[in-house]
Amino acid sequence: MRRTQRQRDIRTAYLLLSPAVLLLLTVLAYPVGWEVWTSLTSLSPLQEGATAFVGLQNYSQHLEDPQFWRTAAVTVVYAVVTIAAKLALGLGFALLLARPFRGRTLVFLAIFLPWAYPASVSVMGWYWTLNPPIPTAYAAFMGHVKYSVDSAFGGGAWVFVSATLFNIWRGSSFIGVLLLAGINGIPPELFEYALLETKSPWQRFRMVTMPLLKPFLALGAFLSLTSAFSDIANVWMLTAGRIVFPVLGTQAYWLAINGGQFGPASALSLLLVPFLLGALLLLFRLFDSPEREAA
Repeated sequence: MRRTQRQRDIRTAYLLLSPAVLLLLTVLAYPVGWEVWTSLTSLSPLQEGATAFVGLQNYSQHLEDPQFWRTAAVTVVYAVVTIAAKLALGLGFALLLARPFRGRTLVFLAIFLPWAYPASVSVMGWYWTLNPPIPTAYAAFMGHVKYSVDSAFGGGAWVFVSATLFNIWRGSSFIGVLLLAGINGIPPELFEYALLETKSPWQRFRMVTMPLLKPFLALGAFLSLTSAFSDIANVWMLTAGRIVFPVLGTQAYWLAINGGQFGPASALSLLLVPFLLGALLLLFRLFDSPEREAA
């Protein structure tokens, strides 16, 4: 009897999941499948003759090109730096807002405003803040800083710093609100028990807050990682569509749209997929560990 009921529940679950599966197959599986197929061909509107199947040739050409490894390194550094900074700042914002104080609502709005404000307007404000269009003493100072950074780390370093700071500025506010929700979900009795055990705020943070906040930190890193690798719009607007510093998104876009090399561009955008899948799987296990499933 119980087995029949279980089979009925399983069929109902699959039936309820079927619209979501159909939607995923329509909006996700088809574009990804088409991109994989394109990466194995010489598809280009500029070539003469029919499109040829070239197998893994596009992938091998990228792997043998030193420019690809420089682009991949810059992309990974961009992702790692922004994730670490957003988690650190977001955790600080969450701990600040978790305590009651006068003006807490205004501070919350000030922290969350960068995420809620339209990105296109924020990008322009950020660009003019770091690259003032009006000649003033501040513009001269920022010009000196830009020259110093580019001289020390090479051309394009200042633009890389600008895009990285903008990503951190917008993303840390969202991570802060996410972690604040996690802190508010911790039963207050646990903090009261911890207060009886130790008077050290650091030990209470390390023994109570951090372990219970780990799934939210993993989810924050998960969202930051995906947004960092797909952050083509902000990088595009801050660099006016130029490849001042190479990241995979803009590099693949230029190769496809300006160069007409759809096959190599598809292969370039797919080369970091194994790394991304591994990182996302690791973060997902932290977010939803086997111990939680067993419980």
